[in-house]
Amino acid sequence: MDIQTRKIKFLQEFLKVQSEEVIAQLEDILEISYEYSDSEDFTPMSVEEFNERIDTSMKDSENGNLTESSDLKSIIDSWK
Repeated sequence: MDIQTRKIKFLQEFLKVQSEEVIAQLEDILEISYEYSDSEDFTPMSVEEFNERIDTSMKDSENGNLTESSDLKSIIDSWK
């Protein structure tokens, strides 16, 4: 089924919806979708870049350049 047919079918079903809650949920999904797509264009990283990031992460771990999850949670909790 092509995209245009799917959209028409979706609209037909949407017009049958009587629940404010369902409509609000669909609006939320659309808003999140737009925010995500507008935030940045996604470009997959190359294998080389991926391996460089792994190497950097391993060096950080070996050198103790880490933040424990419990410390991070405390920092986040202090924002409230």
